[in-house]
Amino acid sequence: MFGRIVNVAERTIAKVESGNADADKLIRPYNEVYRLWEALGNLVDPESLGLWFQTPNDSFDGLKPVEVIERGEIDRLWDMVFELQTGMPG
Repeated sequence: MFGRIVNVAERTIAKVESGNADADKLIRPYNEVYRLWEALGNLVDPESLGLWFQTPNDSFDGLKPVEVIERGEIDRLWDMVFELQTGMPG
């Protein structure tokens, strides 16, 4: 799941974890997704987010939030966060 969200191969993650590769490639996407996770966790129970990221959502045309991220459309998730934070109708 982590590889899907940060858009790197499992092999790259394994190399970083074993110390055989630099983590620079992972830092930017990790930080972006971590900030999203924190923002969502301020709005809903953080324990529910794992399942939420893997569940098809009508707000995203039936895509799972992880699929939205994989398509490079994380801004759609940020728009939802903004709407929830401000109480704006979506």
